[in-house]
This record gives sequence, structure tokens and C-alpha cells, in this order.
Amino acid sequence: MDEIIQAVACGGDASSEDFAGLRLPESYRGAVVRREDVAMFEGMASRDKDPRKSLQVQRVPVPLPGPGEALVAVMASSVNYNTVWSSIFEPLSTFGFLERYAKLSPHTARHDLPYHVLGSDLAGVVLRTGPGVSRWKPGDRVVAHCLSVELESADGHDDTMLDPEQRIWGFETNFGGLAELALVKSNQLMPKPAHLTWEEAAAPGLVNSTAYRQLVSRNGAQMKQGDNVLIWGASGGLGSYATQLALAGGAHPVCVVSSEQKAEICRSMGAEAVIDRDAEGYRFWKDENTQDPKEWKRFGRRIRELTGGEDVDIVFEHPGRETFGASVFVTRKGGTIVTCASTSGYRHEYDNRYLWMSLKRIVGSHFANYREAWEANRLVVKGKIHPTLSKVYALQDTGQAAYDVHRNLHQGKVGVLCLAPEEGLGVTDPDLRARHIGAINRFREGQAPTP
Repeated sequence: MDEIIQAVACGGDASSEDFAGLRLPESYRGAVVRREDVAMFEGMASRDKDPRKSLQVQRVPVPLPGPGEALVAVMASSVNYNTVWSSIFEPLSTFGFLERYAKLSPHTARHDLPYHVLGSDLAGVVLRTGPGVSRWKPGDRVVAHCLSVELESADGHDDTMLDPEQRIWGFETNFGGLAELALVKSNQLMPKPAHLTWEEAAAPGLVNSTAYRQLVSRNGAQMKQGDNVLIWGASGGLGSYATQLALAGGAHPVCVVSSEQKAEICRSMGAEAVIDRDAEGYRFWKDENTQDPKEWKRFGRRIRELTGGEDVDIVFEHPGRETFGASVFVTRKGGTIVTCASTSGYRHEYDNRYLWMSLKRIVGSHFANYREAWEANRLVVKGKIHPTLSKVYALQDTGQAAYDVHRNLHQGKVGVLCLAPEEGLGVTDPDLRARHIGAINRFREGQAPTP
């Protein structure tokens, strides 16, 4: 591993042949959950399940790339909510995903192991490519999106997210990015933004692509200039990118957050309409089984105060059960609720009269296809969308990083250093970085938000 780190540190002085000639270790460290621990949280409430107890960093054998694959030296990764789900074995153990994938072919059988290396983001350097890979070569600095597809069915050739064998890498496949090495399909790779550090470059991938499909793509809400967009959790890992995309696209975000600190972050991004739901006391459920339509109406009135009397055209929905009834209610006639994730619960309840009689649409959205992920990454490369990295952990502390996300103790994204020996490395375009340094550091702990 030291030779790999040294080669990366050489930057442009190390050639593709130099990287191809590096010796691969027999094993590497990865953040894993273990099949033997699947039942460890049985009978506990979700909020009480502790990723620090289930996520372990251990050495595992190095997988060699097969046809159409690449082995990447991971300099940095980040934690997404699917890492939390994996670590608390909800809604299902991910070992079931690996077992099903293994049945597809002798090649995919490698993924069914007694451990699951997690992680759906990375920034790093290509070390090896398998047969049939021509676009990427050893030494290329890359980030990876998390869409894994087989594309043997016609169903996926208009929108690869519709491939019957569509999976999320590092969640429904093994050998993910929270590790020193990662195995990906070569069509997951994209150029690393040259003005960002390794840890910054690893942060946008999953959430930026997801937000792009939800809001911008023809497969999502098809946001246009002037739209009012309600964004739940607008300073969080997903919502912070939705807020930036709305602003960059000429829309008017209405940002919902849970503290004044988070409200200030939204304002620093350029959002003018911000609702602190805790300070204003919104409680959309009277009890576990009963929603409160009066609170929907109060919330709707507050939105109109911030929009000059207009309802929202689009609701960017990801909390799920807790907020979905309110989301459907406040959307304008003919508007769109675009939903993913459901981090507060999958069983959504809403009053269908407000959907059907007002001709509203609910659009389900899941990650992004390769084109959408590429376009979302291109915005980062050009400095139009910025990472929302707030804190960085060492690989051995991945459990704590996942705990922070599980308990909503974080802002934006939480990063993890893998092979990068320290923060701040990997920048090859310092001039572009200097032009955007305030926005890049906006979410960093201990730094005041930069307008």
C-alpha cells in the first residue's frame, strides 16, 4: 500500500505504466459488516441501533478486475444513508442482496462472502483494468458513481435505471468504496474534479446524482427557471445538493431545516426562503397513527408568505412517512412530488383528495443513470456545484461516521479518508479552487458560512 500511496503522491510524475507496474497487495482494509452479526440488533428500535458496534474495519482479500471492471486505489470515500441501513441491517440484511447477485453468473458469485465491504462513493486512482476496458487506464484520477447494471435486457437501454439487474454498488454489491481498494464496473468511473481534494471529491457522488435526477432530469421533476421548490432537509447530505441545483437552475428553493445553524448554511448558499421547522413547531402527526391536517395548512400558509402567495411547483421528498402527507398537501395544482429514500419510514400516508382532484403527480426516483451521474459530476468539475463536506474521519472510525449520519448529528456529507494519509491532498487545479474556496469550505465544521 505504501508504494501505491507514494505513486499517487507523485502526481503527474508517475505514468500509466508506473501504476500498472505497481505490485498489488494480497489484502486490504475495508469497512465491513459481517454475516455472523446480522441478528445483533433484533428487537431494538431503529434509533437505538449503533453502527459503531456492527461496522468493523478488517483486512480482506484483493479482488482482481474481470471483464469491464476496474480496481481503484481509494484515497477517500464518504458515508451515505445506505451505509447506515447496511450497518443496522434495515430494512433487510444486505447479505440477501449479495446472495441474489451471486446467482446471476459465476463471475458475480465472488460477491457472496461472509463479509460485505460497504460504501457507494469514492475518489481515487485506477490501478488495474479488466478485459474490454479502453476508456480508462491505470493512473487515471477518478470518482465513481454507484450504479451497477448488466444491460443484457432491452428494458435498460432507454434508461439504465430500469435495467432488471440494476443495483447500487457498495450496498447491493460487494467491494465498496469505504476501503483502501474498490472494485467497480468501468462505466461507473468519471473524472475527478481537479480543484478538489480527495475527500471533497468523494462527497458529491451519490447524493448529487440522486438530486440531479430528482429535480433536473426528464426522469424526475424537470425543474425549470422560476419554479418554487420545497426542499426537506435542505442542509443535509441530499438536500444540500438539491438546494444548489435549484439555485443554479434559476428556481426558488424553499428550504426546510431543523435548526438556526442549518438555516444559516442555506442562506449562505443563496437561499432566501428558509423554514426552521423546529423553531416554528411543526408537528404533522398527532400521534403514531394520526396526521394533523391543520399543521399541513399552517405549513402551506408559511410557504406562501415566503413565495409571494404561491404554492410550490415541486417537492423534493426524502424524509418519507413523517412529511409525505404535508408534501402532497402543499404542492400546487398540477405540481410534482418527487420522492426517494424515506429515511423516516417507508409507509407513506396522504389524503388522496389533494392528489387526485388537484392533478398532482408523485414520481419515484432512485439514484441516477450514467448520463445523469456524468452531467451531475460535470457541474462539480466546472465549479458550478460544490461539495458539502462537513467533517472527515479516518477509515478505522467509519462506525462513528455512520453513527453521526444515523443520529443526524452532521451537516452535509461526512467524509472518510482511506489511503489518503491526511486531508487537503489531491488538488491539481489550484486556480479554480481559489475562485471557489469559500463555497467549498461552507459546510466545514468550525468555519463560519461564507456568503
